[in-house]
Amino acid sequence: MSSLAFLVTELQSLASESRRKHPEIREAAEKSLAILRSSPEQATASLASDGAHSDDLLRPVFMGCATKNAKVVAISLGSLQRLIALKAVPQSAVALIISTMSDAMSQGVDIQLRILQTLVSLITNFPSVHGEMLAEALLLCFKLQDSRIAVVSSTAAATLRQLVMFVVDKMVDEDRRDAVDPKSMTEVTLPDGTTATLGPYAKDAYSVFEDLCLLANSEKPHFLNLEYLHKTFALELIESVLTNYHDLFRKHTELLLLLQHHLCPLLLKSLSDRAVFPLTLRCTRVVFLLLKQFSFELKTEAEVFLMLLIRMISDDSDSGSVDHVGSRPAWTRVLAMEIMRGDAELIRNIWDRYDAQQAGSNVFTSLISALKRLVTEKPALLGVSSQMMGVGAPAHSAEGAPGSSSGYGLDVGGVAGMVATAASATVSGVVGMMGSGAGLSVQTSAMKLQCIDQLDKADSPPIPESYVYLLGVQCIVSLCEGFASFTGPLYTSIMVQRPRQAGESIIRAPAALDLSTLPPDDTPTRHLRIVRSMVDNGWPALLAALSFIISTNLSDELFVDVLTSYQAMTNVAGMLALTTPRDAFFTSLAKFAIPSRVVASLESYVEPATPRSGASTISENLGLTAPAQAPGLSERNLVCLKVLVSSALFLAGSLGESWYGILEALQNADYVLTLKGSSARRNSAFVTASGPASRSVSAASSQDAGKQGAHQQPSRHPLLADIDPDSVQLAIQRLFEASKNLEDPAFQEFVNALCKLSSEMVGMQADGTSEMGLGELESVEELASSATLSPRNDLLHRRRVSGIHLPRTLRSGDFGVERLGTVAMLNIHRLIYRAPEVAWNTTTSHLLSIISLPSAPQAIRVQAARILDEILVVVPRNISSNSELQAKVQRRVLDVLAKQIVPTSDGGASSNSTNVELRRMGLETLHQILQASGHTLVVGWGSIFEMLGSVCKPAILSRTISVDSVSTLSLHDTHRPKPLPLGYNNERGYTALVKIAFQSLKLVCDSVSSLSPEHLRLCISTLGQFGRQADTNIALTAAESLLWSVSDSIQAKRKDANSEPEYSALWMFLLLEVLGLCADARPEVRVGAIQTLFRAMQLYGATLSLETWNDCMWKITFPLLDAISVETRRGNLPDSSSGTPLVLSSGASPDQAWDESKSLALQSIGSIIKEFLVSKIMRLPTFLDAWKVFVSHIQDTVLLDRRPLSTPALQCLDKAVNSLSAADADMQSQVAEAWECVWGACNDIGGVVLQGGKSHFSPRAEASSSLHRAFTQESLVALIDVIRTTRRVSRKQANAEWPLERLTRLMEILKGILTYPNSPDYRPDIDGLTPVQASVIDAIQDVDLTAPGVPSLVMRDLSEFNTLPFLAGFHTHPVQASASGSPVTPVPTSTRKQITYIGLSKKTMPLLVELYLRFKDRDEIYEDGTLEAVLSAYSIPLKLKYDCPAPSKFGKDLPLWKTATTCFLRIVTECATAMSALGDAISDHRVEAIWRQIIEGFRGGILADCSAAEHLSLEEQEAEENFDLALISSLEIDLVPHLGNPRVPDYLVGQLAKILHQGSQLYKASMDASRPTSPFLGESTRSTSSSRNSREEFEKLDLESLGSTVTGDLVPRERFSFWCFDLLFLICSDVTSDQEPSRKRVAALCLPSLLDRCKTAMVGYIADEALRGSLPFPRVREDELLYVLRKLLDLRLWPGTLWAALSDSPSQYSSTQPGSSQPLPTNSYPPLSDHSVDPSLPPSALIADVVRRSSVAHLFYFYPILCEIGSIPRKTPSAWVLTSSPAPRSQGLGDEPPRPRIGAPDTDGKVVEVDARALSKECLRVLGKELGAL
Repeated sequence: MSSLAFLVTELQSLASESRRKHPEIREAAEKSLAILRSSPEQATASLASDGAHSDDLLRPVFMGCATKNAKVVAISLGSLQRLIALKAVPQSAVALIISTMSDAMSQGVDIQLRILQTLVSLITNFPSVHGEMLAEALLLCFKLQDSRIAVVSSTAAATLRQLVMFVVDKMVDEDRRDAVDPKSMTEVTLPDGTTATLGPYAKDAYSVFEDLCLLANSEKPHFLNLEYLHKTFALELIESVLTNYHDLFRKHTELLLLLQHHLCPLLLKSLSDRAVFPLTLRCTRVVFLLLKQFSFELKTEAEVFLMLLIRMISDDSDSGSVDHVGSRPAWTRVLAMEIMRGDAELIRNIWDRYDAQQAGSNVFTSLISALKRLVTEKPALLGVSSQMMGVGAPAHSAEGAPGSSSGYGLDVGGVAGMVATAASATVSGVVGMMGSGAGLSVQTSAMKLQCIDQLDKADSPPIPESYVYLLGVQCIVSLCEGFASFTGPLYTSIMVQRPRQAGESIIRAPAALDLSTLPPDDTPTRHLRIVRSMVDNGWPALLAALSFIISTNLSDELFVDVLTSYQAMTNVAGMLALTTPRDAFFTSLAKFAIPSRVVASLESYVEPATPRSGASTISENLGLTAPAQAPGLSERNLVCLKVLVSSALFLAGSLGESWYGILEALQNADYVLTLKGSSARRNSAFVTASGPASRSVSAASSQDAGKQGAHQQPSRHPLLADIDPDSVQLAIQRLFEASKNLEDPAFQEFVNALCKLSSEMVGMQADGTSEMGLGELESVEELASSATLSPRNDLLHRRRVSGIHLPRTLRSGDFGVERLGTVAMLNIHRLIYRAPEVAWNTTTSHLLSIISLPSAPQAIRVQAARILDEILVVVPRNISSNSELQAKVQRRVLDVLAKQIVPTSDGGASSNSTNVELRRMGLETLHQILQASGHTLVVGWGSIFEMLGSVCKPAILSRTISVDSVSTLSLHDTHRPKPLPLGYNNERGYTALVKIAFQSLKLVCDSVSSLSPEHLRLCISTLGQFGRQADTNIALTAAESLLWSVSDSIQAKRKDANSEPEYSALWMFLLLEVLGLCADARPEVRVGAIQTLFRAMQLYGATLSLETWNDCMWKITFPLLDAISVETRRGNLPDSSSGTPLVLSSGASPDQAWDESKSLALQSIGSIIKEFLVSKIMRLPTFLDAWKVFVSHIQDTVLLDRRPLSTPALQCLDKAVNSLSAADADMQSQVAEAWECVWGACNDIGGVVLQGGKSHFSPRAEASSSLHRAFTQESLVALIDVIRTTRRVSRKQANAEWPLERLTRLMEILKGILTYPNSPDYRPDIDGLTPVQASVIDAIQDVDLTAPGVPSLVMRDLSEFNTLPFLAGFHTHPVQASASGSPVTPVPTSTRKQITYIGLSKKTMPLLVELYLRFKDRDEIYEDGTLEAVLSAYSIPLKLKYDCPAPSKFGKDLPLWKTATTCFLRIVTECATAMSALGDAISDHRVEAIWRQIIEGFRGGILADCSAAEHLSLEEQEAEENFDLALISSLEIDLVPHLGNPRVPDYLVGQLAKILHQGSQLYKASMDASRPTSPFLGESTRSTSSSRNSREEFEKLDLESLGSTVTGDLVPRERFSFWCFDLLFLICSDVTSDQEPSRKRVAALCLPSLLDRCKTAMVGYIADEALRGSLPFPRVREDELLYVLRKLLDLRLWPGTLWAALSDSPSQYSSTQPGSSQPLPTNSYPPLSDHSVDPSLPPSALIADVVRRSSVAHLFYFYPILCEIGSIPRKTPSAWVLTSSPAPRSQGLGDEPPRPRIGAPDTDGKVVEVDARALSKECLRVLGKELGAL
């Protein structure tokens, strides 16, 4: 709808609203409307050009605005707004419009809001609104903005912002056009006294902005006639203008003068006066804009503002002393801090503009100092981070510590070279002073909305006390990151990405940046010099602040930010060649990464080395004692170390001699991280802010706990990720790997520093060795530790700096040696092909000197030998082939191995690190020997197995071969977490030994055939030990491959009869060893062991004795199930160390893995029993006991275990039961007990299925969800298979069907299985049967139906199955998350599977017919209600018809209702005859019930809703009708002859007539109370008196009052209605002579419905015709009338039928009426005088009584109606019809002519024209003839 149309509507509303009280406005509005309607475009143009009609068009608007009627004013303003939008207001009217709106401003809120809308439209659409008119318009807005009504005030404020922006926008547009009419230029006086000439829009913008500044300063404006404006609102408008148009201000000097002379003094004054939150807030925001956008133009003012802000930041007065003179509230500091964050470019400009100048203010320096003072002013509030001091280090006394926190900051931020003792003292002092403190975090310290953005607050919001310190931290962080973000890209582009000369390699580790080599005049160079100067001058304060902040109690997020700043400053200093700041930051980072107190505390962690007993050593290694926690590094220490490594990596090319200090720090870190091997790592590394980690019992469990705990944490910053000791060690490793990127000079300095560090430490340890005895050096615990040391120039100096106590280091390897080997391997080509002085001489001479030094610790000597060996092995592979060099290297390697394979003469402990290394090398040698000549060894196998087995000791459990020890291995302590046994030792040395030894063991097993039985037993035991090792591959190979090969070898030797007992026992020993591995914690090992176990039994079972089989069952099979069942039923318990379920490497959970293992075991057991049940197992004396145990295992698995195990368990049972059928005749008693036992289990399981899947046997059933315990469809199929197999075995064994009681229980279970609602794996069941449904049907068909009661049982259940698609369909449950606590997302119904039972119904419908036809002669199916259930099941789809679910999804199956109709009719056809034949064998109430159900079925089929068929094609509709004709035909042929049986109650016959009456309706008439209602239809009992007087009542009817012109709605199927009508006529006529009494009774009971149906049609026509006159009737009405008249004319009743129908007892008088001496003859038409009647009646009654007994009594009944039809004056309906010549009626019984079937087309006859009047007259003629009048 256009604006012009809206305007017309508004004017119409105005005219309508003012027609009473303001007729003059109405007249003016109508005149305007007339003008607009006559020529809209001309009228609009006239308005815009101030034409002749402009006054007439505008007059009603202004007149309406002048009234005091709010509604009229609102409409007028709306019209005005439309006119303005159309730009149809002349320029001359603008002033009047503004004046009019000013006058109307006193109206209500709606008017004021409309005024604001109109003002916006006016100013934006009319550029001429400027100057005074603009001032007046803005004044209106300002006045409305001052309104007390919130909505008006806020809308006016928004309007003002929009208009002010528009005013400035027009100035921008004016500048863009750059062509202003000189006549419109105006001269204005600027604030400095000068003048300037401005354009009209520039003048407007200048004037408005000037007035805003004046009003904000409480001065009188020049442009706006406004006395007062809130300062806050004025400042908001100023901020909006400056935010959006700062570029405009820079271009215009006059606007800058406004900033300089008006705005800046205003801001300085406001910020200097008493602080008021709303005003100070807005002033601060404007100051921020000035600093950001105009610092260059307002240099002096910016300096003043900056110093003012710095003073505000430095003001540390409490917020409680606000009233004190000169003090400021705390929130002023917050505001100042919030605007000082970020913008590195601004900070660089501040330095260049002020600090770098000789006479400039030190703004940057003052800012840095202020920030440093700010963050350090309240240390107690910020607290101290306990993590930064390390873990496990005792806190020193705080006495005597400095009392100043700033002293701490300067101390920690000291330059490189500060000693650790002084740092430790200062840190401890600060800890004592600061306490725990709340600390800083963004979550607790920050505000949801920063102060500077809270414009809606009248008072300052509550500000967290620590918020200002959070801002200070963020300011410092942004400064540091600004340095890095600017310097880093330039450094990369200059040093790394610079152009290279031909042949020059890529520089991967560049040197520092030399600014003197860069072009001095380039902008990047100038800025780099600025940054260098800023860092050089500001680094002490920044380092002091950062070192203080990082020690406080920071959140992870802030800690990462501060640490990133540390890294940024370190990298920037290094890139810019600032050596002193770089080393200072490195030193500070090193002290935070490796706190000196941690290094020092390592001395007191363990008492001075003393000889200890072996028992105490073992107990500590087992974790049975609880020693004090080892000092170590916290997470934050590790993060600092990670950053230290990262910065060193980045600056690697420029560190030079500084490498020594960094390597020393890395050595100290390695010392702490690797203290006491992996144990100390677990105790110290995984320590978070919540406290230290508890010591784990074993190595493996502790490491798992750490990993799983890490998985539980939310996603963290990358810096905080991968901070476990292993990851940090990898980072350190990457630093050394980067050595290959160094240039040769840098690499030489790096290697020199590394060798220098190693030499000092080895020398220190060599000096200390002489002070200690060997007993102190080589205790089990001490030699097991592997820590590294700090270097020293002399002993005292190194101890003082690093805090490492010398005796602790004597047991360690050397960090320098280890890393030197790493560097050498990475730079192997450099060692070979570069000059020897670069690296080769230094490296090899250093390692050889350590190896040849007798006083050096043995661990370091072995370490040096290993490093040198690795170098010497790799070097030959990287040079050209030189046999001499290869031989020398190989010889050197073999020599070293030969020396170390000989055990030491002092007999040191076996866990001594030197001996472990020597054993490893010796085992490698052993492997080579076995590989080369193992087949020649004939002695020494015992020693070899002892050596190989020694790496696996101690064993898991001392276990005998007894059954108890094996079966209880996994059954005890199942619910209590256990430490992993020592067999799973995870120590690195033992792992290597096991791998090497296992290679040798594999070689042994290749030649196992040469071993004696004793050696085979040792081999089996050794393989079992290896099967329990931590390495899964080794354990799996031992359990699956090697033990199998040994088994083969043993079985091959059993063939010798003399050796058979010995080797059988040995084979049983092997099975027990394998059984011990079947319950291994690792699924791969379990599966391999189970496969090996049963493969051996299956392969050799036929050769085993019964005694051995007995042992296999009771010592192997059942204990295996017991052991695995304990694990499978433990549930999804969380891991004790982590609290979360374990997830295996394969992705499956442990529960799933255990389930898979048990499934494999069950499948294997099933295969074993299937193969050997008859031949071996059943012949055992304990067979029945074993069978019961086996069945109980299966039942418990189904009921107690998780559902995935149910299917394999039942399949296993099915295999076993199926095998029973092959038993011999002498075992039948055992077979009987066996299958009875199985049926009992199936019965129990079926009971659980009937309960919905919850097992009452399980104590945890209520705790687990129903879906978790739900039976799967696969398991239900398996259960049915077991039942069928059990029945097959039982019938074969007993040669008889089960008793009815058991079959009833069977059918109940099958029905429960079929309708089980909770399965998670349903399949589509529309086009076919699901496996469960098919199995249930097969199981039912297996039942022998010959026994009494069984057919009824089966047919009743199948009938219930028939109803399932219509009554029991459902959507499946959504699959829930398997892990407890996981959120469940609701699944919409449309996306879930639906269980329809449609395929089942299609299967059972015909099946029921077959069963009925098979057993229709049995009275039990009638007497027990079975047939009723069958018919009831079919009646449901008959009633639903088109509402039935689709019969197929992909095919074209017959609809369900058609299938049901066909089956229903087949049964009905047979049951009527069958019931007649059975006679009194069926009780009367059952006969009545069956007939009631039959009638109900026909009711559903005939009266079903067929409206859906209207959407089908005509051919399809005709086919549907023809199909339904079967119902009519069945009634006609099969039911009507039997319906008159005296045992069928009258009301049921009457119901059938009513059904046909209702089915014959051709249209649905409108509900009209005046219509004649059916005297018979809808009444359960008949009113005799009313029916007798029906004709009299009709004669009294006022037909004109009954008429209606409503046509009614045509029924969907006209032909079918006529067929119902035909049948109704047929059953009332005498056309058929068979079963005459029955038919007469049916006719007498149905005739009232027929008469009522005909009467309704004829009376309705007569009544409607009187009203309609010449209005034609619908075709169907005319057809109906003609049809009724023709049928009435042809109808011949049984004599006396009408008399009986109108009597009190139609059935009694259907054949004989009172007054008749004998029954009336059939088909006879004697004169009326022949009938015996009561002659005493009055003549009229006498005639009526006689006529009612005649065959045309119905015509007498309709005599008045026929007369009315015959007397209709207008043309009556007529039609051409096909008639057949009536056959002559025979007087005999046997020569009745054949009558046409209902629905059959006429094939003979002639076409004649009939009309209603002629037909009625013909009827009257027949009646007259009957009366004898003709």
